Amino acid sequence: MTLEEENAHLRAENQALREAMGQTQELLRVALARIEELEKLKTPPPTFVKANVKKPEKGEKKARKKRDAKQNRARPRSSPTQIIEHRLVHCPECHLRLGGISLARLREVIDVPVPPPVEITEHRIYKGWCAGCQKWHEAPVDLHEQVMGKSRLGVRLASLIATLRTVMRLPIRQIQAYLLTLHGVTISTGEMVELLHRIKDQMQPYLDALKTQIRASPAVQADETGWREDGTNGSIWSVSTPSIRYYEYHHSRGGEVVKALIGKNFEGVLGSDFYAAYNIHQGLHQRCWVHYLRDVHDLKEKYPHDEPTKCATRL
Repeated sequence: MTLEEENAHLRAENQALREAMGQTQELLRVALARIEELEKLKTPPPTFVKANVKKPEKGEKKARKKRDAKQNRARPRSSPTQIIEHRLVHCPECHLRLGGISLARLREVIDVPVPPPVEITEHRIYKGWCAGCQKWHEAPVDLHEQVMGKSRLGVRLASLIATLRTVMRLPIRQIQAYLLTLHGVTISTGEMVELLHRIKDQMQPYLDALKTQIRASPAVQADETGWREDGTNGSIWSVSTPSIRYYEYHHSRGGEVVKALIGKNFEGVLGSDFYAAYNIHQGLHQRCWVHYLRDVHDLKEKYPHDEPTKCATRL
């Protein structure tokens, strides 16, 4: 190959390399532009997603986290209801009198006292005959602060039974066993059921007052969940304000329950999910943002190129 032919071959090879480099630079420019476009469309991760943490390389020791002083703090002692001192005056071996007696250590024992038996108070009400008006007169007795109506069970015992039944959700027979074992009192099933009905009637005015306060609130949050009672399906409905939580059990899950809870003339803002029963309220209505965003994300997956849906997910 002559010198001129070699130069021509090198020029052609150089020209081909220049064209290939130009194409590569154009592809790189398009790729960078696409990356920048995708970064603008990228939504930030939710707040509950933790940031990536770089794992330490092999042989690299991880910096030891300093322990908080609160972690080493011992459990605080309770205030004693009684103090028993244990003193040793003479040496147990040589029987000499000990000197320099001081507190060596503390030992805490937490226990419950022996359950007290029930208090049975017998009110003996005497009567006398009046010769002037020709009738008997009994001594006046006012026990409304001790019992409800003519019941023989006091208000403290009645409150205990109501708490065990409603809050602890114990069956009637277990409540009977509890009272007999711990307090030595026997109450029949019928009397206990009748007592619970009487407590319900006694508390109804207070429940009605709570419902009246809820209906007068500027905003009420409502919700419902399934609840099975006595083998029958139903729902527990709740209406809440910042200071009141009110619950009612209904077999129905329809809109009439909503109207019965908040009233027909409720003028505040009702907060709820998208369940159709709440549509019976024709006033101001605030839907749950969590349910709303969940539906928007479903729409975004179904219509990924819809611009309004993308904007809604960024809010």
